[in-house]
Amino acid sequence: MTTGAATAALFGGLVPGAQAAPAPGALAANPYERGPDPTVSSIEAARGSYAVSQTAVSSGSVSGFGGGTIYYPTSTADGTFGAVAIAPGFTATQSSMAWLGPRLASQGFVVFTIDTLSTLDQPASRGRQLLAALDHLSQNSTVRGRIDASRLGVMGHSMGGGGSLEAAKTRTSLKAAIPLTGWNTDKTWPELRTPTLVVGADGDTVAPVATHSEPFYESLPGSLDKAYLELNGATHSAPSSSNTTIAKYSVSWLKRFIDDDTRFEQFLCPLPRPSATIEEYRGSCPLG
Repeated sequence: MTTGAATAALFGGLVPGAQAAPAPGALAANPYERGPDPTVSSIEAARGSYAVSQTAVSSGSVSGFGGGTIYYPTSTADGTFGAVAIAPGFTATQSSMAWLGPRLASQGFVVFTIDTLSTLDQPASRGRQLLAALDHLSQNSTVRGRIDASRLGVMGHSMGGGGSLEAAKTRTSLKAAIPLTGWNTDKTWPELRTPTLVVGADGDTVAPVATHSEPFYESLPGSLDKAYLELNGATHSAPSSSNTTIAKYSVSWLKRFIDDDTRFEQFLCPLPRPSATIEEYRGSCPLG
């Protein structure tokens, strides 16, 4: 008798009536991947591949936070996107984080830079406001149809960074958190279950890395996907203006964990080495 392999060969590789096996990798395709294959130049660029629109959200139209600006990919051809809420620091407004809005949105995210109820709000309050902003964004905003509400993240500067840790502690379903030169009186975060990129600055005298970003990072669970990026030659205010290093690693982290896009892991593992812009980088590799 002819073997199955021989029969397949006789019929050009297929047994009559049989279906072709899926191409390698076809079953593992990630439905959340957005945009072209990344390169160093593409994640360092001031804009990604998506055209971006924006809409203002007045404080009077929302509750639980102070309004803000939503930045989002103009096209709907690729389906829904993950979303990120970003809080400013003590005494600051959303304008201090505005540069991140179009920069992240053009890479394939819906981004909400928010104002807080008071510029003097502390980190715990800012954490609650970040969550209120995400709820508004995914449930009530004019762009809610563009958002996958199961793929959300938080970022923030200074007390807003401390707020991003508070938000991740409260809502463990968040996919990513990025505190930027974060400030918080709570130094230990063993409760976090959200992949977290802690960004500090070597010249920070407001939230020195030795008493803020480093203990934040070191207290995160050892089993957690986490990283610590210390900027070289930078101060506490570094995240409040356009910064290629912050953007490069923020895009990579958000893509990897909000979109589960492993194409971006190459920029996170092996761990980046010290450079003109990186004082130190620690992290868990490989990423889960």
